[in-house]
Amino acid sequence: MSKSDFTTGNIFEKLLGFMAPILGALILQTMYGAVDIMVVGWFGSQESISAVSTGSTFINVIVFILNGLAMGVTILMGRYIGEGRSHRLSETVGNGIALFAVLAVAMTVLLLIGAPAIAGFMNAPADAYDKTVTYIRICGGGIFFIIGYNLISSVFRGIGNSRLPLIFVGIACVINVFADLLLVAVLRMDVAGAAIATVVAQALSLFMSLAMCKRIALPFSLTLSQIRFTPEVKKIITLGLPIAFQELLTQVSFLFLVAFVNGMGSTPEIQLASSCGYGVANKLTSIVMLVPGALMQSMSSFIAQNVGAGKERRAQKAMGYGMLIGGAIGVFMTWAAFFYGQQLAAIFTDELAYQIKAAEYLQGFSMEAILTSVLFSFIGYYNGHNQTLWVLIQGVLQSFLVRLPMAYMMSRMFTDTLLYVGCAAPTATVFGIILNLGFYFYFTGKLEQKQIGYMA
Repeated sequence: MSKSDFTTGNIFEKLLGFMAPILGALILQTMYGAVDIMVVGWFGSQESISAVSTGSTFINVIVFILNGLAMGVTILMGRYIGEGRSHRLSETVGNGIALFAVLAVAMTVLLLIGAPAIAGFMNAPADAYDKTVTYIRICGGGIFFIIGYNLISSVFRGIGNSRLPLIFVGIACVINVFADLLLVAVLRMDVAGAAIATVVAQALSLFMSLAMCKRIALPFSLTLSQIRFTPEVKKIITLGLPIAFQELLTQVSFLFLVAFVNGMGSTPEIQLASSCGYGVANKLTSIVMLVPGALMQSMSSFIAQNVGAGKERRAQKAMGYGMLIGGAIGVFMTWAAFFYGQQLAAIFTDELAYQIKAAEYLQGFSMEAILTSVLFSFIGYYNGHNQTLWVLIQGVLQSFLVRLPMAYMMSRMFTDTLLYVGCAAPTATVFGIILNLGFYFYFTGKLEQKQIGYMA
C-alpha cells in the first residue's frame, strides 16, 4: 500500500505521517527569519531588529500569497490522482511552472523598485527605514529562488510526498545559519548580510529540488515544451486564486498591524520598544502558527484525493482527526506563549524592554494556537472540495469585520501595551470558526441531498 495513497488505510497514521514532514519543513523555513533576527540582534545594531522584522514580514506576505496560489496545483494534482487520471499531471505541472515564472518576474520588479514605498507604507521607524529598504531589495532580487522552491514543494505535496521538501529545506537552513554567522557576525554586513544569507539558502533549496526531480521516479514526465499556458492554467487559478486572495487579506491585515504597532508608544523609546518587541513576538507567533499551517496544507491534499475517489465520509473523518492533532499540540503552545513569553523572547534579544513588549503581545495571542488548528482544518476540508471561494469569503469577513477594527482600536486605546492588540487574532478566529461551522452543515447537507438524488 503506497504511503502517498490517502484513500485507504488508517486515517490518523497516514494524515500524521504526511503532516509531520510538512510541519518539519515549515519549522525550518521559519527558522530562516528567526535566525536572521537572532544573529542581527546579537551582532548588529538595535535598529536592525526592526528592519529585519518589518522587511521579512512583507517578504513573507508575498511568499504566503503565492503559496496560496500554488495550492491550486496541489489540490488539482491530488484530485487527478484520486480519480485515477495521473496522465493529467504533466500538463498541470507545466502550466504551474509557466504561471509562477511570470509572477516571479513581476515580484522582482515590484520589490526592487517599490522597496522605499513599501517601507514607508509599513511605517518603519525613521532610524530603521534605510535598512528596511535594503533588506526588501536584496530579498526581492532573489525572490525567483524563493518562489521556485515553494512551487516545487507544492508539486511534491500534490503527489503525496512531503519528505523530500523537508530534506531540502533542512540542508538549506543549515546553510542559512552559517551564512548568517559569516556575513553578519564576522563580516559585519548587518541587515544586508542577513538578507543575502536567506536568498542563498533558498537558491540552494531550489537547485537541490530540481536535481532530485531527475533522480527519482515521479508519476508524471515533463518536457520543456510542456512548460506553457493551456486551458489547465484556468483550473489552477480558479482553485488557487481565492486561497491566495484570502492569504493576501490575512497578511495585509497583519501588515496593518505592524503599522499600528509601529505607531504606538507615548515616547520614542516606547515606540521603538513596541516595534522591536512585536518583531520578536512575530517570529514566535510564526512558530505557533506552524501546526495549523501544516494541517491546512496536508488536509487539502489528503481530502482532495478522497473526494476524487468518492470517499466523503473518510474526508470528514480526516478533518476531525486534524482538529484533534492540532488542538492537542496547540494546548502546549498556548501554555508556553502565555506563561513563558519573556523567556522565549530572550532567545532573540537581550534587551529587557523588547522582551517585555513581546511577552505582552504573546499573552493576548496565545489562544490562537488552539483555535487556528480548528479553523485551518475546516479550511483544508473546503480546499479539498474546491470550495476555495468560501475560504476567501470567510477570510474577508474575519479580517475586515473583526481583526483589523479590533487591532486598530486596541492600539489607540492602550498605546503603551501590546496585550490587547494581541487579542485581535484569536477573537477573529473564534468568529471564523462560527462561520465555518455553519457553512459545514450547509455544505454537507447539499452533498447528502446530491447523493440521495444519484441513488434515486
